[in-house]
This record gives sequence, C-alpha cells and structure tokens, in this order.
Amino acid sequence: MRLARSLASLSFLAVLAAISSGAHAQTAEKKGFALSNNKPIQIESDNLELREQEKRALFDGNVKVVQGAMTLTSDHMIVYYKGKGNSLAAGGGDIDRIEVNGNVQVVSGTQSARGEEGNFDMRTELLTLSGKQVVLVDSGNVLTGCKLTVQMKSGQATMGNCGTGRVRILIDQQSNKSN
Repeated sequence: MRLARSLASLSFLAVLAAISSGAHAQTAEKKGFALSNNKPIQIESDNLELREQEKRALFDGNVKVVQGAMTLTSDHMIVYYKGKGNSLAAGGGDIDRIEVNGNVQVVSGTQSARGEEGNFDMRTELLTLSGKQVVLVDSGNVLTGCKLTVQMKSGQATMGNCGTGRVRILIDQQSNKSN
C-alpha cells in the first residue's frame, strides 16, 4: 500500500510522499535545523583535552555547543579541525567535523532530536544522529527510528528504521491548529 498524499498541515513535515508499507525511511523538510554560519560557536564541558598535533579537541562531561538558535548537548565530543599551524585554543583552525556520543540532543527552534551518537560534517552541513531509538519532536508531533540524517542547508531530514522495524510517526492534530 502506498501513501501518496501530502501532509501539508503537519508543521515539521512539509513533504511526505510515496511511502510504502515496507519503507525504510521517511523524509521531512523544515527550516528548524539550520546553521548560523555567521554566528560564533560556544563550547562548554567539564574537561577539555587539546591534541594540537592531531588537530583534535576532546570535550568530556556535560558538553554543550551553542551556535545561534541551535544547541547541541552530549556526554562526549571530539572536534576535528584543519588549518596550517593554527591552534584551536588560540581561535584558529577551521572545524572540519564533530563527533558526539552519549545522550546526544540537538535543539533548534521548535524542533529537538535525540539519539545515542552523532556526527556533524561542517563542509557538507550534514548532521547524523543514530542509536537504538532516535526521536525527532516538533510541538506534539513525534517521529522515531534509528538514524536521522539532516541536510542543514535545506532542512531536509530522513529517518531510517532499525533494520527490522519500521519508522513511526505520531501526529498531534492539536499542535497543527496553532501553526
């Protein structure tokens, strides 16, 4: 059975089409998860270990990253950076990618997503969250699966299943009336 009708009234799903009963992923688009490239990135944690030769910074314990309206929290984070001779501690070095694990949560605007681990590629602006249960929430609407991939430039999101199960969505009709 194919679901080919648009769920335009659902605030965080602008496009949901041609999903079959055996589907492994659902796709959503919204501008909720978006980068603020012109905004500074603030990072806090209980501990920080800089490995300048490896161009890595290891943040451990109560990690919190804020850029514009987006906040990412986790237990652990590794920041990989690039650049010639620039020290991350001195404000140099371009962030290449970020890996997080343990109680990962991303909040931006009305959306939040949580999982067990995540990766963020600064060049492609691709955020991936994975785990036994990844949950994307917007107002009262909830989408669950095992792997969430968000293209930050477009806001397009894809939720994958756990290999044997299915992606699930709970639509709160009351939340749509306020949008």
